[in-house]
Amino acid sequence: MSDTVEYQCLKQKVVFITGGATGIGAAMVKAFLKQGAKVAFIDLNQEAASSLLAGYPPEQLWFRCVDVTDLNALKQAVAAAATHFGTLSVLINNVANDKRHLSNEVTVAEWQSCMHVNLDSAFFAAQAAYPFMQAQQAGSIINFSSINALTGQPNMAGYVTAKAGLIGMTKALAKDFGVDAIRVNAILPGWVATDRQLASWFTAEEQQRWLDAVSLKKFISPADVANLALFLASEQSALITGQAISIDAGRV
Repeated sequence: MSDTVEYQCLKQKVVFITGGATGIGAAMVKAFLKQGAKVAFIDLNQEAASSLLAGYPPEQLWFRCVDVTDLNALKQAVAAAATHFGTLSVLINNVANDKRHLSNEVTVAEWQSCMHVNLDSAFFAAQAAYPFMQAQQAGSIINFSSINALTGQPNMAGYVTAKAGLIGMTKALAKDFGVDAIRVNAILPGWVATDRQLASWFTAEEQQRWLDAVSLKKFISPADVANLALFLASEQSALITGQAISIDAGRV
């Protein structure tokens, strides 16, 4: 893969990423730091976060351990990060939980937990970020949906529903926040070959099924997704808003 494009407009921009300690989130943290941005991220995995923090000063990288289902803690973290860095330019709602459940057996608590992590946190993080972006009349919010919202997936009704909801929420917030020059878009990744997926669901058999189904016979890496996030955060995508953009090697 070629080197990442350099976006001069991202230097010194303040980026807030949920679920930033591992996988796609960690790839985005590193990608934005490489661009010279200031990055704040939250996660529950303190060990992975500590590894990511090593080597970066607090003036460039900020972390807080937050459970995004605690909406007050989530909103406080957004405000604290914006206060720490002086502003907030980019919000990336990346955190997710793709736990499987049989639809005929899922409990009310399991369903609601799925919505709290995958959908509610994105809305209230955006709500918390809005005043800071409104004050500078600029901003980019990037929500992470999934191609599963378009294709469906067995035993994942809650996850698929939440990810479809994120597409609708993206379009709604793009309308509501556009008057303040805040852009809102959604990224819909296909099956990304993260360490977690490779250790759990993305088995050798599933990998072959994926290659049989896609147009480009390649796996998607976290860095591939991070590159799309960089573009949507940058001024090079200044007139792109309300869009749901798939990165899936031609799966859908």
